[in-house]
Amino acid sequence: MTTIYGRRANLALDRAFRGMRIAATALDAERARIDVITKNIANARTTRVPGSDEPYRREEVAFAPILERAANGRIEFMGVRIDGVLQDDAPFEEVFDPNHPDANDRGVVLYPNVNTMKEMADLVTATRAYEASLTIQENFERMAERALRMAE
Repeated sequence: MTTIYGRRANLALDRAFRGMRIAATALDAERARIDVITKNIANARTTRVPGSDEPYRREEVAFAPILERAANGRIEFMGVRIDGVLQDDAPFEEVFDPNHPDANDRGVVLYPNVNTMKEMADLVTATRAYEASLTIQENFERMAERALRMAE
């Protein structure tokens, strides 16, 4: 009987901490997203990338779910992971500026395909998502501390 109870207790404990693990994966994913957004903002006016004749190309993080097969055979969501960092293939901004050192023979300078206002909005969204996941983590920690105090 104790082994069945032990398995049930382990299963219950695993489920209790599942939300904490999911929130931890979200923290990692949103941190990567924030890093890429800040890189985009920092390079919004970079007209030439070292080793290339092109301006900086905007990047974005792609997320994918972490799925696991449970003991009962069902597929369960276990968090989010970074699937990759993709380059935005939107066209570069063309500005006529014949005096610019990166101007082509027509006097046109190519600027990155980064819209700073969109990046700032994405940064706010990513920061809020990060804060929400952090709040979830903190709530799980408080719940675990209360449960330990009750068990004393």
